[in-house]
Amino acid sequence: MVDKYDFDLFVIGAGSGGVRASRVAAGLGARVAVAEERYLGGTCVNVGCIPKKLMVYASSFSEEFEDSAGFGWTVGERQFDWNKLIANKNTEIARLNGIYENLLVKSGVKILRGRARVADAHTISVGGKRVTTRYILVATGGWPTRPHVPGGELAISSNEAFFLDRMPARIVIVGGGYVGLEFAGIFHGLGARVTVVHRGKAFLRGFDDDLRAALAVEMRKRGIDLRFETQVARIDREGESGVNVTLNSDTSVTADLVMFATGRDPNTRGIGLEEAGVALDQEGAITVDRYSRSSVENIYAVGDVTNRRNLTPVAIAEGRAVAETLFGKRATCVDYDNVPSAVFSQPPIGTVGLTEAEARARFSEVDIYKSHFRPLKHTLSGREETAFMKLVVDRKSDRVVGCHMIGDYAGEIIQGFAVAMQCGATKAQFDATIGVHPTAAEEFVTMREKATA
Repeated sequence: MVDKYDFDLFVIGAGSGGVRASRVAAGLGARVAVAEERYLGGTCVNVGCIPKKLMVYASSFSEEFEDSAGFGWTVGERQFDWNKLIANKNTEIARLNGIYENLLVKSGVKILRGRARVADAHTISVGGKRVTTRYILVATGGWPTRPHVPGGELAISSNEAFFLDRMPARIVIVGGGYVGLEFAGIFHGLGARVTVVHRGKAFLRGFDDDLRAALAVEMRKRGIDLRFETQVARIDREGESGVNVTLNSDTSVTADLVMFATGRDPNTRGIGLEEAGVALDQEGAITVDRYSRSSVENIYAVGDVTNRRNLTPVAIAEGRAVAETLFGKRATCVDYDNVPSAVFSQPPIGTVGLTEAEARARFSEVDIYKSHFRPLKHTLSGREETAFMKLVVDRKSDRVVGCHMIGDYAGEIIQGFAVAMQCGATKAQFDATIGVHPTAAEEFVTMREKATA
């Protein structure tokens, strides 16, 4: 019997979620094609997680050089080469692009280069060519937003920050989400004078309030200028290459560069979704059910384009779940409880589970445990940096429902505690666990006194 469709699954977008869905579906015997108009690997590989973490590493050396003096090291003259960093980063990203291509090809997935558009529920147009498919998966991710302010065209987004031809000596970063704060640490560590402008009273909306406050303290210790409850009124060119940023507080900041890090919108416009009957929410995200199915029965969506939990590992899990649901003969959905995340600020944040505010809204009684301490490393380095850890516990069940940290290796440390929380670990089980000494992580299993405030 001849199948009436060219493919069983057509994936629009070869980012983390789209690639995982494509490979798993092909492994289950489906005929799969994926279309990509920009770069294989999506945001994370090209203008997100990977290059950003490489740049965090680069920027952290400035503090490491300083801290080494307390341990007896003498470090000579230092010089940073921005162009060398960018060139080496580009080489690594090109290598990863090749790996993604090989993974798809070896899985039997057909790669189509070009912008895909949904012509109808079973037809896709790519570069003027039309193909038919039983199922469509939209995995087009998100795209940086830009505030509408006079002179806004003089600013860049985080996308362009990875390809600057020179490093700015002075930069204004607009936005207090994780992207803005990570780049604040990057540019500061590489020697720039950094000002962060945020419209709210505190940055990192959605994170635990104690973490938000602790990070602000640590960033100010480093000399980063934080402007809360402030917005950009206009941006004007100053001199040959500078800009003057006028704020709504009747002040201004002169800089070499302005970067907007004010969020990302789902990348859904202009690809035929609404014409095909796919429902979008007010922010342009595709509305889906727990199995990632849209309002059109055979069209699915995963990753940032659905605006659920916009994290690479979540998109990967969603992509696998869709493939298993459609071709693995078992309905599969993603568990969004206890999803760990990290902010690679300086110092970094690691977090999993409920914030204190969320826990108090959900449970009748909550116990809080906190630990502030100076890391062992800085007893000799002399750096005035404080680590902070926090446990949130449902008193009735004794279950740990939130685990939060700010300090070195927070992302690495929180991963293990995410496993414990996913298994339903109680505070008594944390207490019964023997710590690894001397480490920061052991604080999570040695906190005994409940916080009173």
